[in-house]
Amino acid sequence: MSRSSKKGPYVDERVMKKVEGKKPGETGVIKTWSRACVIAPEMVGFTFGVHNGRDHIEVFVTEDMVGHRLGEFSPTRKFIKHGGKMQKDLEAAKKEAEINAAKSAKAAVESKK
Repeated sequence: MSRSSKKGPYVDERVMKKVEGKKPGETGVIKTWSRACVIAPEMVGFTFGVHNGRDHIEVFVTEDMVGHRLGEFSPTRKFIKHGGKMQKDLEAAKKEAEINAAKSAKAAVESKK
């Protein structure tokens, strides 16, 4: 559910204080645990270290991100892959096909010489 329009967007005061203390383009990451904080126009050009529950993921804020939340750009779950034995077989076949294609391309280049 979205926040009431009369309240305005939620911007964490501590994050804004850190942003106001730095100049745009200044090196250094602003670490934050506030994933619910909405990205304000004043934050454009800064790099935030957004905590994902394990470590801080660096997020460089651009104009397109204004209005979104910081947590949207720091995933909390790592997708490995679906499958099992069948998926491994498919990947092995794909890798073998790539190797064969590279060999044939190399042979074609050598035959032209």
